[in-house]
Amino acid sequence: MNDLSQKLLAIIQDGFPLVERPYKAFAEMLVVSEQEVFDEVEKMRASGVIRRIGGVYDSKKLGFISRLCAGKVPTSECDFAAEPHAHTPMENFACIVNDEPAITHNYIRSHEYNVWFTVIAENESAIQTVVDRVCAKTELHDVHVLTATKKFKINTVMSLDERRETRDERGESAPALRRSDNCAIRHSDNRRLEESSNFLRTLSEADRTRIHIACDDIPHSLTPFKDWGVSCDELREDLATKRMRRFGAILRHQEAGFPCNAMVCFRSDESRTTSDECELNEMLAESRHSDNLAPRHSEDRRDEESSKIKALAKKHFVSHCYERPTFENFPYNLYAMMHAQTPEELDGFIKESVALLDNPEYVVLHSLKELKKTSFRFFA
Repeated sequence: MNDLSQKLLAIIQDGFPLVERPYKAFAEMLVVSEQEVFDEVEKMRASGVIRRIGGVYDSKKLGFISRLCAGKVPTSECDFAAEPHAHTPMENFACIVNDEPAITHNYIRSHEYNVWFTVIAENESAIQTVVDRVCAKTELHDVHVLTATKKFKINTVMSLDERRETRDERGESAPALRRSDNCAIRHSDNRRLEESSNFLRTLSEADRTRIHIACDDIPHSLTPFKDWGVSCDELREDLATKRMRRFGAILRHQEAGFPCNAMVCFRSDESRTTSDECELNEMLAESRHSDNLAPRHSEDRRDEESSKIKALAKKHFVSHCYERPTFENFPYNLYAMMHAQTPEELDGFIKESVALLDNPEYVVLHSLKELKKTSFRFFA
């Protein structure tokens, strides 16, 4: 990857100019010609480094919900082999999921629950309908649909410049994962759902059409927005209202220099303190102790645990950090996606994270195969 491509990757992911001639704007910034910038971006698109260039929208702001699903599919030594063989259960599962527009991400991971996929739909019932349909057509079973009860970090962009800093943490031994402005901690609550409904009600038919188009890949031209038939002013309004998290390039991790990826799940103490504190409060109430003692103790414990999780989320090698419910045979509630250049580097990041969280129980789910990774096309 040459110097120009690295400079472009550092800014194109969340700084794509929403102007009629975006490559000209890049050229003026980097002191090269418009054609040079365009050709370099086209090379990265053709090679697979750039998956697509377009809008990344907030599903909740548009009236949709997203759920992570974990399940099991039988495996075979013939899975995805080049030699002729009968269609395996995993291959059939991959084909069915690829044809399901509501499923955007689908991975085989190194665990008993070996398939993990993301579904986006209007409500819980629609989510379950998608899951039931996939189960009926495949050998997928023992599925758990998981919501994100807390979001500590989302919407990251990646840089190959080791000297580059994130907003909170310097990456000293690996490519930095740079957060965009909309990565504040978010909590799932009734107020946020109400806000989402209000945003949905204010969307005009023109808004829906524009958003649907902007979820696709921009045309391969010097004037992509004109050729798209989309107003740059309206896209900037989407950013201003936070309907859109960012507009820019979405990369393929493996091609962009991050071939080693894992979802590391921890058994965080924060979620377990609630029941312990309830028992403590009852004991103190029965013994007529001070009403202020238990709340202060529990609040201190929560604050300490929350601070550790926030520190983990700031790490340059963590792209996403969520809290999710536990389920049978999976007692882990804190999920962190980690990315590295080598297996050794990934192991080091995991050890660093475990130490930061004071050695909790954890499990590492390596990304064995990416079966699907697409962007949801809202208002299809």
